[in-house]
Amino acid sequence: MNNNDADSGSVGHRSKFADPLPWIMMFSALIVDQFTKWMVIENLARGESWPATGFFRITHAWNTGSAFSLFQGQSDILTWVSLAAVGVLTLIYRSIDRPSWVLKVAFGLQFGGALGNIVDRVRLGHVTDFLDVGRWPIFNLADSSIVVGIGLMIVYFWFLDQGSKSDTHSDDKPDEVIDTATKSPSLDPQE
Repeated sequence: MNNNDADSGSVGHRSKFADPLPWIMMFSALIVDQFTKWMVIENLARGESWPATGFFRITHAWNTGSAFSLFQGQSDILTWVSLAAVGVLTLIYRSIDRPSWVLKVAFGLQFGGALGNIVDRVRLGHVTDFLDVGRWPIFNLADSSIVVGIGLMIVYFWFLDQGSKSDTHSDDKPDEVIDTATKSPSLDPQE
């Protein structure tokens, strides 16, 4: 591999990160998440809900654990786990050749959500949750961004990604072989 090959590979990875769509989605998710958490912190005491009753409420809660309040009191470890997850997401995104707009949006949302909760853990020592829906654990917009991003990835890979489906060959149709002498297609490689 010569230097030009190495340079073109790194330029390809850099160009993925130069695409504005994932950055727009990431910063949008991060800014909206942090703004809504700030509004909750400024307007509701911890444990207070608005409205006081009902199926959907805004409830100011602290979460020192992970999603759905698992692993309470493990904020320091979860900060490191979250940073590692961002690193893994970066490697996965970098490994995808020509990601579609759906994947760009999905990764942007996941990055923004992860960073939103990391900012809380570093700044406050806990994550501020406030979306209180029925019996579901209280969550926030960062959590929602992560879940929507994962959902978009699932939809993309299960239903929209035609590239991996077209790579598989059907057994009932033989591969076409080009006869190099005549430049014409042949179905039998022995001809």
